[in-house]
Amino acid sequence: MSRPKSGRYCVIGAGAAGLAAAKSILDVGCDQLVVYEQTDQVGGTWVYTDTVGNDHHGLPIHGSMYSGLWTNLPKEVMGFPGYEMPTQRRSYIHSSEVLEFMKSYAGNFHVVDYVKFEHLVEQVKPVGAGKWEVIVKDLKNNESTTNTFDYVLVCNGHYFDPAVPNFPGKGVFKGVQLHSHEYRKPDIFRDRSVLIVGSGPSGKDLTIAASRQAQTVFFSHHVHEKLKNVTFPPNVVHVQDISKLHQSEVEFIDGTRHAIDLILYCTGYRYSFPFLHRDCTIEVADNRVNPLYKHILNINHPTMAFIGIPYRVCTTIMFDLQSRFAVKYYSGGKSLPSREEMLADLQADTENRQRRGLSSRQAHMMGGEVQAVYYGDVARAADVKPVPPIMARMHMHSERRRNEDLLKYRNDVFRVLDDNNFEVEYDESLDNRGE
Repeated sequence: MSRPKSGRYCVIGAGAAGLAAAKSILDVGCDQLVVYEQTDQVGGTWVYTDTVGNDHHGLPIHGSMYSGLWTNLPKEVMGFPGYEMPTQRRSYIHSSEVLEFMKSYAGNFHVVDYVKFEHLVEQVKPVGAGKWEVIVKDLKNNESTTNTFDYVLVCNGHYFDPAVPNFPGKGVFKGVQLHSHEYRKPDIFRDRSVLIVGSGPSGKDLTIAASRQAQTVFFSHHVHEKLKNVTFPPNVVHVQDISKLHQSEVEFIDGTRHAIDLILYCTGYRYSFPFLHRDCTIEVADNRVNPLYKHILNINHPTMAFIGIPYRVCTTIMFDLQSRFAVKYYSGGKSLPSREEMLADLQADTENRQRRGLSSRQAHMMGGEVQAVYYGDVARAADVKPVPPIMARMHMHSERRRNEDLLKYRNDVFRVLDDNNFEVEYDESLDNRGE
């Protein structure tokens, strides 16, 4: 049996994806592992701070966590294979508990020992013989160094660069305009006339949170048919898409106008990799990261992997799977497909999505049965242990319940029976308000 191939690994980010990547690397062994983390702790998107705007180094705040957030997926699909979340009655838990779990995972597998905190990756560039030149700034000393690696795993997340729509009159409106990235506490809604824009998970949750403080909450979205049977508090008014902003009013496409004090844009985020040199040949257009093999490997430079690009998935479980996929190739356990094979696979995935009526912006969307197919495809391609079928099934059940009973779905309690079966019990006594 041949000895596994070693190498020097660079992991960018110490959130859940970066922790999974580092753990997978340590499992197979390496010559060097460095995890660069811009902030001063592990946890990524699960780290809460009251600060908005820029941090003490003058850099944009990376996190988007707000106070009082409960998970919108059950903890049973949020652990890592072989390292599950602590047992407790609740399935939907507070964000602070998720952060503690991430810290526990990092400590248990000694990943934290390889993290260089307060280190900003300034540039990643391919250099001769398949190597990577990585320029990193030590933020505490304000000093930059250049390092060389064999493999780069990009794990910087995609919930930090807000997508803010540019409606006509945006500069005329005299009220408050915020993206959910800047939102922290519900006090900001008190006694105001609030407009929430966007019907994703945060849009729905923050509509409910705002309704407890605001006089009226106008909820602007274009999925009225999907939400027609969802019960919202009585002070929530569904409105159409925005047409134009005025000084103190917002006009909608049906011609109606309402007086508004605060607009909160829950309009999502853009994939952003400001540190990638153009020679990495990764393009981000219409929120599609291209060209990627299995949504993971940079086809032009396959020793660069992106962990965590797909969405509507069991995040931590997928991060682990994608990491094992990449490291299986990098460690010599599996030969990389040819460039032609990877491009053909990407083309097949693109055409499949087009046939299903998906747009370019949905190039990385999974959800439903699609995620289960994806997990199986990734596992087979690299001959790694697959994800148990129960994970996608619990994810789908949770999404369905969230659409059926937005106010009380977090009272569901999941229990795993085996790799294929689970039970769900509704517990009225739980107070998982998700505010």
